[in-house]
Amino acid sequence: MFSTPHSVSSRVGLAVTLFLPAAFLGACTAIGGNGCQGNQDELKRLAAQPLLDAAPTHATAPANYHGQQVTTACDDDSSGKPWLHADRIYAFPGSRADVIAHYTRAASAAGWRYERNPSPIAAPDTVEGACWTRTDNGRHLLLNVDFRTDAYTPRPQVGTGIAYEVSVGTTSNGSNDDGEATCWH
Repeated sequence: MFSTPHSVSSRVGLAVTLFLPAAFLGACTAIGGNGCQGNQDELKRLAAQPLLDAAPTHATAPANYHGQQVTTACDDDSSGKPWLHADRIYAFPGSRADVIAHYTRAASAAGWRYERNPSPIAAPDTVEGACWTRTDNGRHLLLNVDFRTDAYTPRPQVGTGIAYEVSVGTTSNGSNDDGEATCWH
């Protein structure tokens, strides 16, 4: 079959449509784009942090998260240093205050320093979370306990209990020289 001018222009248009996004992505990477590359060792170290597994008694994975342990990720929104983190989600039959009290004791015993609650609320069972910091091997680390799990997909199924996430994170270079590694990162 012979090409008509219409089919040639359609093919050229399709090629340009497919090529341009790849070219822009390559250009971003070439000029400093993906700051997450090369951080696998640090993600493994974060995933091995003992407090990710130090849940209160009776805490379990939510019903729809069974078998899922610690997950790791690197967030690079290009507005600062990439954020490396290891996370784990739990279901707990007790209260938020019980969870915070548990992690306050465990974190303190492991050398973490409690940080100010960035959004203080008077009632202990309406607090959104808590965080602690410490330096480990020259890296500024942040431990977060966060009860804001409604946006999770899938939403954690906990029955009559509560859901929370425990997370340990750091900037890609481990610094906190500009205050980026703060509570509720």
